[in-house]
Amino acid sequence: MKFPSDVVSTDIAYIHKESAPDFKKLAPSELLLTGAGGFLGYYLTLSLLSWNDLHPGEKIRVTALSRFSHGLPAWLAALEGRKDLTILRRDISCDPLPSGQYDYIVHAASFASPSVYRMYPIETMRANVTGLERLLQSIVKKKRTMKKFLYFSSSEVYGDPTPGNIPTPETYRGNVSCTGPRACYDESKRFSETLSVNYVRQHQVPVVIARPFNNYGPGMKIDDGRVIADFAKSIISGRNIVMYSDGKPSRTYCYIADAICGYIKLLTRGVPGEAYNIGTEKPEVSVAELADTMIAIAGREISYTGHLERKTSRERDYLTDNPQRRCPLIGKARRVLGYNPSISLTEGLRRSIRWYNAVYTS
Repeated sequence: MKFPSDVVSTDIAYIHKESAPDFKKLAPSELLLTGAGGFLGYYLTLSLLSWNDLHPGEKIRVTALSRFSHGLPAWLAALEGRKDLTILRRDISCDPLPSGQYDYIVHAASFASPSVYRMYPIETMRANVTGLERLLQSIVKKKRTMKKFLYFSSSEVYGDPTPGNIPTPETYRGNVSCTGPRACYDESKRFSETLSVNYVRQHQVPVVIARPFNNYGPGMKIDDGRVIADFAKSIISGRNIVMYSDGKPSRTYCYIADAICGYIKLLTRGVPGEAYNIGTEKPEVSVAELADTMIAIAGREISYTGHLERKTSRERDYLTDNPQRRCPLIGKARRVLGYNPSISLTEGLRRSIRWYNAVYTS
């Protein structure tokens, strides 16, 4: 397979190396991926199909489903015609569901950028709740037997954790507003987790739940609106980075290649009815520190000469309910899944900046 950049090629090789036993367990199989046109869908699709190229005897056949509201992404269009890939343009919340007999379903369809889901709150809830329940109901009604159903929840289910719950374990029940501007995303993810575990208990559908913590990297659109993409957009355009806060909120950031290893392992090792934090425990850095780090890396990698500016956002709800800290405990994922993220923040940011520069300036 020809990859979009050398960064992606390096990442896919790493994913295959770190999760080889899990890919072997997945093949041969039929896998449905919703939200295939999104950030996580990008690496999931590429890693699965490129595994097929390396191991042609046992294929993982992928059905990639998405609304593709902005058209079929160029990277996915380049894969059309493959016998191990079916592309479906559908809205999971209302269009007819695919009729295939799937061994694995990965439900990743949802807006994930705060700036986007605040614009489309009802659509966000429908994708998370209605789309999920339609898939689960179809499994029960058709009496499908399947190996695993992976639901992509979010670390946002924790809301703004109290100081005693940082780092945050899966057992923390959250501190979340049910009416604020982020509630459409946070609460629909929380409800969907409840829906999932009850389908496990009542109908034995083997649902496992991923709670991603600030995944970033190649495949995240430069206009996504999340902080690393936003800073990268300024860097690639040669403008100063603008920060619309005091820069104090802090996060740990998990590079996409490490995150994908966690999700592949969830498909083969995750316990139905259980949720798993997928992220990194350190370093926890402030937004201001993140900006300074990206400026320094971009200066070395692409001769960037900009600096950090501070301004006030014109968006009224820009910082409403924004968590002050976000840092996971990942001991459960280490113990149960064998999850072991190892790509440093500096290295992940370096690869990301190289990818953005290659894709958006060519």
